[in-house]
Amino acid sequence: MHRFVLRRLIALLPTLAGISLLVFLMLYLVPGDPAQVMLGERANAESLAELRATMGLDQPFHVQFYRFFTGLLSGDLGRSIRTHEKITTELFQRFPATCELTLASMLLAMTVGISAGLWAAVRRGKIADLLSMILATAGISIPVFWLALMLVLLLAFYVPLFPVSGRLSTHIYFEPITYFYIIDTLAQGDFAACGDVLWHLFLPALTLGTIPMAVIARMTRASLLDVLGEDYIRTAWAKGLRQRVVIVRHALKNAFIPTLTVIALQFGYLLGGAIITETIFAWPGVGRWLFLAVQARDFRAVQGGVLLLATVFVLANLIADILYAWLDPRIRYDKE
Repeated sequence: MHRFVLRRLIALLPTLAGISLLVFLMLYLVPGDPAQVMLGERANAESLAELRATMGLDQPFHVQFYRFFTGLLSGDLGRSIRTHEKITTELFQRFPATCELTLASMLLAMTVGISAGLWAAVRRGKIADLLSMILATAGISIPVFWLALMLVLLLAFYVPLFPVSGRLSTHIYFEPITYFYIIDTLAQGDFAACGDVLWHLFLPALTLGTIPMAVIARMTRASLLDVLGEDYIRTAWAKGLRQRVVIVRHALKNAFIPTLTVIALQFGYLLGGAIITETIFAWPGVGRWLFLAVQARDFRAVQGGVLLLATVFVLANLIADILYAWLDPRIRYDKE
């Protein structure tokens, strides 16, 4: 197992290097001049040339990429054109918000999706199966922005149960440490603030988790139906084992590998889809930060945000590969 994990980590390095190259090309080839954006349309040629030289934009491609890559290795992504703050600092403050929203959405999607898929597979052809698949199809079909607006309209205006925007109420304050508000409030023993964070988190997490919830439900049902027809499942039934033991211990574990693939991919998609959800709910994460950066043509900020999200997506798939090998030892033995 250790050799398998080590090989996967080594194979990850060229992928990350390729991502950094593509992200740099995004800044290098995109139309527009960052120096012009910073100084404005009325800047004279001398000021533009001086700023380009200061930013290294007058250097050849390979020199600019070398400076970018060495800065990346040292944790320096430059400064935002819009806010003039270090991009790494802003990402450090905003990524925990996106991470909390994504994890909460995925936890909700996995809990409901796997349960619904299991329920539909066990009751195949019955009303429960039909109802679960209708709801799953509806969940995949509904646009995220429309669902977000409807939830705000129903649960924030008509029935004011949840807040419309933000991550914390204005009357509550605590000193963030890791910027993971749930962890920070629990560590400081401020349970009122923790409850307020969860209260603000519910609507965005429900919105973002609807599509992966439906996808996971459909995949779990399909995988379980394939496994339930295997000989070892019939043997388990013949031994007189209880239904819960047969389904959960024997069938679900073997059917979970395709579902795990979907979960890993959906986790990466959630990070990108969070841009829409964070913008609608004014959630102070990387998604909303990227949206504002694109509006302001803040190329360096977009570059840093895309690089971070792409890296997290690759790491999520790496974790999924490791979990495959843990669930099915034949995977790691075949590759050794």
